[in-house]
Parts: sequence; C-alpha cells; structure tokens
Amino acid sequence: MAFSENPAFADEPNAPSTAVSARGYTNRRVCARVRSGTDAFTGAAMARRYRALLWDNDGILVDTERWYFAACRDALTDVSIELTPDLYLEHWLSSSGGILELAQSRGLSAATIAALQLKRNELYQRHLEEQELPFPGTQAALAALRPHYTMGIVTSAYRHHFEAIHRRTGFLQYVDFVLAAGDYPRSKPEPDAYLAGIARTGVPVNECLAIEDTPRGLAAARAAGLDCWVIPTPLTAAADFTGATRIFASITDVAEALLPADN
Repeated sequence: MAFSENPAFADEPNAPSTAVSARGYTNRRVCARVRSGTDAFTGAAMARRYRALLWDNDGILVDTERWYFAACRDALTDVSIELTPDLYLEHWLSSSGGILELAQSRGLSAATIAALQLKRNELYQRHLEEQELPFPGTQAALAALRPHYTMGIVTSAYRHHFEAIHRRTGFLQYVDFVLAAGDYPRSKPEPDAYLAGIARTGVPVNECLAIEDTPRGLAAARAAGLDCWVIPTPLTAAADFTGATRIFASITDVAEALLPADN
C-alpha cells in the first residue's frame, strides 16, 4: 500500500511526534492518546470490516472549527463575555448548547441572544468566504477511499454554511450523500444524525464507521451503535475520548488504515 500526501507521514505513518504536529498539537496527553490508537489491525483487516464511512465535516474534512470559535468569541465581546477554549469545549464541542446555553447562563435576554447569534453567523460566513479551509491530505484521502466505500457526510452545520464551505473544496464529488442540520430531528450528541446516515448507506451498523473530532460527535456515533475513530484538533486536545474505537493524528492516517493492503 502506498498512500501519503504529506511527507511527514511517509516513513512512520502513526508516529505521534510528526503526525501530531500536522494539526498543531503540543499537548503530550494528545500524543499519548494518538499512540494508543495504533493497534493490531492492518489496513486490509479494516477494509474487510467496514463497508461505509460516515464523515463529520467541521474539524475532520475542513479546518472550520477554529473560525466558528473565533466568530463566537468576537460576537460575545459585545456583551463582555470572554469565550475561552475551555468554555467552547464545554458548551459547543461536548454539548449542543452553544451560544444560547452560555448566554442564558449569564442572564442575557432573548433579544440580546438573537442579536449575538446573528452577529456570530455574519462573522462566520465572512471567515468561510475568506479562509483556506481544507485540511492537508483530505482530498487525496477521500479520492483514495472512494472506490472502496459508501461514504456520506453527517454534520450539525447549517446547510447554507455547509454549502459555503464546499463551494471551493471539490470534496462532494467523493460522497454519496450529505446530512446537515434540519435533515434529522435532534443534533449531536443525540444519535439522530447518525441513525439517518446509517439508513442512507443501506449497510448494517456494524459495517459502518463514523469519523469524528469532538466529544459530542463521538457520543452521537456511539449512541447510534457505531464504531467511531477520532481525529482530535487543538480545540479538543484536552477532551475525554473514552469510547473511541481508535484515535488518529490526521485524515491521512485514517486513509492508510482503511485502504486495502494491495491498493
């Protein structure tokens, strides 16, 4: 098997010291947990086990999570709330409470919260239009995996944000379907999005795999009965990923593990 777009992974694909740096990790706990994801499975074994891949979007295919954090942080400065990475992990990445939950906990009115959400959306839309969003290696990974798996994107993003993100990525040519907010009743960490994704694949749940980057995404996948591989980002570096089937440093490493040995 030969698959590596990033030279940092060419000699030792799962080496924490090099792979972790690809997403900006400096936390030794993350290095240790990425190392723990390297188990006895070979790529060929994984290829036989799974038939469908369900990809999260933000933080997995595209580097948008930091820009959503920035938009929320900048909007909240209007009401003198300092949004730290720890607060973001608690209210956005571990639950679906977000700006509504945090603002309500500070006693803000419904009108003020609505104005904050509007400003956040405007700031985020601007980031999506101006920033380079794909993670390195994503297009190569999706292209390599496409002939071997049914693939879908299962995201909590609003459809208009999702479409703005992928207007320039070219990634949608590699997937069979997309499920976004509004396509299922309840957002992650509830299992609804992944239950809908499993149904769309037509593949038994034990032959489907979710790929996530957040605790709420992991919880949703596991509640739906899915195996879940995790690729942490700097914003989730301190998160508890107990329950993850495996932990990786990059999408390149995930593709290496999933491609048939003779690919």
